[in-house]
Amino acid sequence: MRLCRVGLVGAGGVARRHAGVLSGFDDVELIGVVDVTSGAAADLAATHGARSFGAIEQLLAAGPDAVYVCVPPFAHGPIEEAIVAAGVPMFVEKPVAVDLPTAERIAGLVADRGLLTAVGHHWRYLHVVAQARELLAGRAVRLVTGVWLDRVPPVDWWARRERSGGPVVEQAAHVLDLIRLLAGEVTEVTGYGDGSPPSVDGADVDSVTAATLRFAGGAVGTLSAACVLGWKHRAGVEILADGVALTLTEDALVVCDADGPRRFDADPDGARAAVDRAFIDAVRGIGDDVRVPYAEALGTHRLALAVAESVRTGGAVRLPDRARHPIQGVPADVDG
Repeated sequence: MRLCRVGLVGAGGVARRHAGVLSGFDDVELIGVVDVTSGAAADLAATHGARSFGAIEQLLAAGPDAVYVCVPPFAHGPIEEAIVAAGVPMFVEKPVAVDLPTAERIAGLVADRGLLTAVGHHWRYLHVVAQARELLAGRAVRLVTGVWLDRVPPVDWWARRERSGGPVVEQAAHVLDLIRLLAGEVTEVTGYGDGSPPSVDGADVDSVTAATLRFAGGAVGTLSAACVLGWKHRAGVEILADGVALTLTEDALVVCDADGPRRFDADPDGARAAVDRAFIDAVRGIGDDVRVPYAEALGTHRLALAVAESVRTGGAVRLPDRARHPIQGVPADVDG
């Protein structure tokens, strides 16, 4: 069995997590790490018996079968362009960019090249998500509530809007992705921020955000995000459909219906491994379980940025009708 040779761009916490998972696969060889901080790249590479490189071009010259892009939102763009030009399958961590033009440009290049991609919305690999979809099948979804109530992560770029995109784009994207999967596409958003940054040096993002959502299928919903706590308080989705109420987090699915409440534990670590396993299998040509290719992730990114735009402008923002205008490279009915 030939090993799948994988390179990493980025050496932060997310890159280290993926490196740990990939190193546990007996069909993967980590061949190199690139990071703007050479010491971080060298440390991560040494941990996994790989090489450190000074630039993406050097990593690509080493002949990887796939590349993971694990960089902050503001750093996306040129890295993906180089990988697509080389024709190498790529896994991109969310959010896929800090803005929409960059993500749309990359999506177009990927579609033109027909490149295999995946994006790190690992919540779609929670086994309880499939269970929730089965419970909702054939029922009209009426009300959707998404929340992400957390702290400011300990990285200097996160609290600066032009570098992270803000809490909705950088943190709540996981929740918005589940909302799209379980309740369908959002057609209109209206958002409000408090206009007051968290107590972090240089911060200019809103401490809290609230938004209303209107869905193509007729449902309505809300999204709440906050970064004023010292801990991750709550993150998940609650859905009310005819005859059932579901609460889904990374840790569990709680179902309430005529039979009373029932809890089903999730496996977040298993989901984080599964998203990598699915991508590697697809690269090796022995699997087809990539649930969020780049173009599908663009739908979630558009939604997050629509909320951010509504907060900035103070007005409602309408999203494209995917039935008429599919995301580049993805049919309108893609749902993971």
